[in-house]
Amino acid sequence: MSRVSVTHENHIAHVRLTRADKMNAVDQDMIDAIIAAGQEVAASDARVVVLSGEGRAFCAGIDIGGLGKSMGNDPEAALVPRSHGDGTTNQWQEVAMIWTRVPMPVIAALHGPVFGAGCQLALGADIRIAGPDLQMAVMEMKWGLVPDMGGMVLLPRLVREDVARRLTYTATPVGAQQALDWGLVTELADDPLAAALALAEEIAGKSPSAIRAAKALITQGYGAYSDRILMAESVEQAKLIGKPDQMEVVAAAMQKRAPVFQ
Repeated sequence: MSRVSVTHENHIAHVRLTRADKMNAVDQDMIDAIIAAGQEVAASDARVVVLSGEGRAFCAGIDIGGLGKSMGNDPEAALVPRSHGDGTTNQWQEVAMIWTRVPMPVIAALHGPVFGAGCQLALGADIRIAGPDLQMAVMEMKWGLVPDMGGMVLLPRLVREDVARRLTYTATPVGAQQALDWGLVTELADDPLAAALALAEEIAGKSPSAIRAAKALITQGYGAYSDRILMAESVEQAKLIGKPDQMEVVAAAMQKRAPVFQ
């Protein structure tokens, strides 16, 4: 089934997550579709990209039910090889990191839950506009995991170290105003998609070559993403997935009880 749609109008590429019945949860098909959309947009003459999600959420995170299938029996073999991004990312990291490498600005219109994988996807955008119903969380700790989709590269660029630690350690969602105060989002709007499209139209009216040059320079000025950190994400995650502590977290969540760690 289709997971992502890409439309082009007035030099704006609009990339929509279309798995609304699952709150745009990320499964293998969604991973493939987001990466394909990024590749399509990067090769196009679009001047700006808008990312949005249909339905009640921008993206509620990884589809846990499909995670094991995607990971297989050997998490290290699934996570550590660098199969995307010119040999710098795995497929999960590429979902977020591809938007940092497309040559044109990317604006994310955020609403509802923006959890885990959805949070990291949003962090890959240049600009994030959030609606009043936003709930944003670095959700991986809920499942006994760590952010491993580029979050440890992208999050430190936006927030203080103590904020990054609190978000990561607790997995607690924060609302729109808190996300703005902490630097997770750029601005708030009653209709974030309308605001994102209006901003995209403004940017699309500027010199396309100058805008692309500006993105490249800003990326360099704030530090190009680190291959070493991306690898460290994958190595640490491989040590956690399927191990006793992580399995107990999942079991406790399913059984609606407190986890008991040995």
